[in-house]
This record gives sequence, structure tokens and C-alpha cells, in this order.
Amino acid sequence: MKKQILCVEDEAGIRNMIRFSLEREGYTVVEAANAREARSCVADSLPDLMLIDWMLPDFSGPELIKRFRRDELTRDIPIIMLTAKSEEEDMIYGLDAGADDYLGKPVSLKNLSARIKALLRRSEGFNDQRIIIAGRLQLNQDAHQLRIDNEPVHLGTTEYRLLEFFMQHPGKVYSRSQLLDFVWGQTTYIEERTVDVHVLRLRKTLKQYNAEQVIQTIRGAGYLFNADV
Repeated sequence: MKKQILCVEDEAGIRNMIRFSLEREGYTVVEAANAREARSCVADSLPDLMLIDWMLPDFSGPELIKRFRRDELTRDIPIIMLTAKSEEEDMIYGLDAGADDYLGKPVSLKNLSARIKALLRRSEGFNDQRIIIAGRLQLNQDAHQLRIDNEPVHLGTTEYRLLEFFMQHPGKVYSRSQLLDFVWGQTTYIEERTVDVHVLRLRKTLKQYNAEQVIQTIRGAGYLFNADV
């Protein structure tokens, strides 16, 4: 799928030059001549990266970037600021506003292309989250977030670690002593009944979503995770 780049630049000649160059490299380019058009474009379709000029007719580039960074939908989109301002304090101000990179005018198209590729690679790496899916349960290990039927579920720290271990090892019975070693650590000295307490708490939370049955008690052996029940 082609990456979409939003170019926010009030000078039509520069926009056309950037669009022509980037389209030759396989990108889809959306153009905006001011901040109002930029926000309208983003509302229609989220870009993979934004190029934003410092001097816009209705809004400064740094202020527009700040607005995008405050919005949950756009806060992580890579942004390169384009500007004729070359003083160090201007660059620092632009980066502090939330820009990921800073490119002076006149724009070097080769330099711009290299920086876009680098930012997109970095962005893809950040978005490559570790997610475990088991039936109706989805565990985002990077965000420490559980979702059931795509609804966020709050878990305590220990209950999260316990469920994470279960979801990583489905269909296998683990004794209380094994769970203490794997989840709490072998250097921790606590009673085995502590496992029962936290399993009970975890089941209580899951019960609110009719999902408590995924953790099964195997009499005389321990606990087993099965998302297919």
C-alpha cells in the first residue's frame, strides 16, 4: 500500500515540486495551502507523514504542529518542518513544538526523500507492537493493555503479568509453585495461596465481560488457560 504524505505549504510552486518528486518515488501526496485545509485533509484521511511549512497564511507551522500533537489521532504521525528560518533557536523552537525533523529551504529533494524514508522506517518500528490474541482477548504487551471484544479492560499490575503468562502459554497446566517462579520470580518468597488470591481477582475482572472461564482450575494440579471454552 502506498504511503500517504500530507504537504502543507502555501507556495504552489514548492508544493508541485515536492508532489511531483514524491509521486515518482511511489508516495501518494495530498496538498494543503494553509492550516485550515491541512486539518480538513487529516479529518478525511490520516496521512503516514506530514510536511509542514513554518510560514502559513492563517497559522504558524509550529502552532499547527502543537495542535496535531494534542490530538490522539495525530500525535504520533511523523512531521518534518520546512522553513527558510535557519537560526539554531528557530530549529530548536520547531522541534520543541513537536516536529520530528527540520529541513531548510530551498528544499533539497534528495535530502527530503532520505529523511522521509528514515522517519517512516522509525515510525513503522514504533507501531510494530507485540499483541497476543486469544479468542475474545487481545493483550498489547507494549501498552500493557487488555481488550475484550475490543473494549479496554483495567487490570492491576500483578493480574496483568499473570494473564500475560497464561496467554503466552495456553493449554498447559501450571502449578502454584511454577506460577510463583515464572510470574513473581524465583527470588520472591511468598506463600502459594497468593497465586489463588490473584487468580480470583483476575477472574473477577474477567467475569464482568463473561470471560472468566478462560482460566480453568485443574484439581490437584494448578491452573490452565484456554480461550476456546
